[in-house]
Amino acid sequence: MKITTWNEFVSEDKEDKIQEILKNILVEFMGVDRGRIYPEVRIVDDLGADSLDQMELVIAVEEEFSISIPDEDAKKIQTFGQALTYLKEHVCK
Repeated sequence: MKITTWNEFVSEDKEDKIQEILKNILVEFMGVDRGRIYPEVRIVDDLGADSLDQMELVIAVEEEFSISIPDEDAKKIQTFGQALTYLKEHVCK
């Protein structure tokens, strides 16, 4: 479900929706159980993402949230929690 405008949601709803969508992307691309996704889970070490997976995840997130994530920012995102924080900062403006 692609969101075209975030203005329709109040702040808490935006954050909940971002988390739900991000989890859905990880479940879809990584084939992991939803229960394995928590803030500290490491996308590479715990979920087994390789470099191609990482690139596909970034592209999927960019498309879903209509944002651009610079390579230097993408390289810093190691955990689900870091990805969630990044999106909250860049989507919930």
